[in-house]
Amino acid sequence: MQQIQFPLLRLLSNLCCRGKQPQTSTSRVYLSILAALLALLAIWPLASLLQSGIRGVRDGLGSFGLDGGRQICGTLVLLLETAVTAALLGTANGWLLVNCHFPLCKLLRVAQLIPLATPAYLLAATLVDLGSQFGLIISGMGWSVAVMVVATYPYVFLLSTESFAKCSQVQLEACRTLGVGPWSSFRRVALPISLPAIGAGVALMGMEVVNELGAVELLGIPTLSAGILQAWQADSNPEGAIALAFVALVIMASLLLSERRLRQHSRRWTDSMRVSRGSASMWVLRDWRAATALFSCALPPLLSLGLPLVWATFNIGLVRQNLRLDTLNLTVQTLGLGLTTTALAVGSALILSIAKRWDKAPWLQSLTFLAGLGYAIPGTVLALALLIAAAPLQLPALLLLVWGYADRFLAISKGALDAALERLPPSLDEAATSLNCPWPEVLRRIHLPLLRGPLAVGGLLVFVDTIKELPLTFALRPFDFDTLAVRVFQYAGDERLGEALIPALMILVLGLLASASLVPELERTISDQSERSG
Repeated sequence: MQQIQFPLLRLLSNLCCRGKQPQTSTSRVYLSILAALLALLAIWPLASLLQSGIRGVRDGLGSFGLDGGRQICGTLVLLLETAVTAALLGTANGWLLVNCHFPLCKLLRVAQLIPLATPAYLLAATLVDLGSQFGLIISGMGWSVAVMVVATYPYVFLLSTESFAKCSQVQLEACRTLGVGPWSSFRRVALPISLPAIGAGVALMGMEVVNELGAVELLGIPTLSAGILQAWQADSNPEGAIALAFVALVIMASLLLSERRLRQHSRRWTDSMRVSRGSASMWVLRDWRAATALFSCALPPLLSLGLPLVWATFNIGLVRQNLRLDTLNLTVQTLGLGLTTTALAVGSALILSIAKRWDKAPWLQSLTFLAGLGYAIPGTVLALALLIAAAPLQLPALLLLVWGYADRFLAISKGALDAALERLPPSLDEAATSLNCPWPEVLRRIHLPLLRGPLAVGGLLVFVDTIKELPLTFALRPFDFDTLAVRVFQYAGDERLGEALIPALMILVLGLLASASLVPELERTISDQSERSG
């Protein structure tokens, strides 16, 4: 290998080459260095927050206070009640749509992705405005749980659907020959096998609940996301904000560890089972059973999409009135942020995934793993971490906001690319390496053509999540710079929901596009089961 001139590069080169053959190319060493720098840039804000928190604990600073205690309790109660309800709904719908046949089941299977298109704060704003028009007061924990269940149960549905689709049909056929009905087969066979996948879905759903800001603010529930912003901005109490951020991090770390452990158990369950390719058929539901299944599977998508559409119908006269230049500028600003974040997040994820594939050094594997944890950090916590990390640099607020977006949504595109690269045989890379082809050429000629699908889906999801993101945007946006999500939240807080109609509809349309991108994956997941039911 060519001699590297600078001491820092020489040190990193030695780390990259440890345990490898001497003929490792210089270009691959530079790839590992670039991936390490990107990973450190993603980890830096959280490390700064942890350092400040540890220093505050050591110096006796930071106090939750009475408000902080209410916010912690509010978050835990909301998380627990939402988790139980969403787990029941997502699991029931997953089982019904995979193993049972009733009217419109194929259409409803795709419709379960619609709630992913409607942000929880938009659904809450719609309910508050419609309730005021009909003389109802929409607020409190019960309404908050209902909104968060509708917005987050698809996480449980998607993972439970995958598990039920891979469930051993031999065992289910044995139940059928013994005269065991769908309910007993579900309770005795499918549910125990699928519990790890269901638990992983609940953990992912819990991360969204802890991150939520707009819906809980509109419905009057004290939570950690709102408390961190209040302590930092309104009360000028950074120590209290850091203390609340630590509590949020403990909750999210518990959810993340649970999700990863349960996913491992789920993989062992499915890998240890053989799926029968026989002619097993679905259970056909009739009469009141079919009506109950139809109601359970149709109600959440109808609420998620129907309520905003009903709200738009009642306020249709305001559409032309609010078509003004300010709305156009707001849309351009939002789209610019979305496109910039998508390019940065997808590009960084591609480099990290390729480096992880080519360099098996433990230190690099650990760095790339930590770089993908940003999505598990609540937006308000990440915003606080960025403010602490970038304070000495005095970065412009807009640059800090884009950094936060890219850091938070890096995991979305990286997860899709990691999964796609695992399906590519190593022989492709080995053949290119044997021809002395540098990694940029391998990336351009081999990987990019094969990764067009995951790149497109990951980029679209990053783009739409950036459009919908509220806590991070609300905390870091420059003065007099709003996005569609912030404007909807501000209008809702000022009880001017009619003016939020156009921004809300734009967010809804973009969310529907993102949900549509998941349809092929959902259909591919249960295609085997559909073939067996034919």
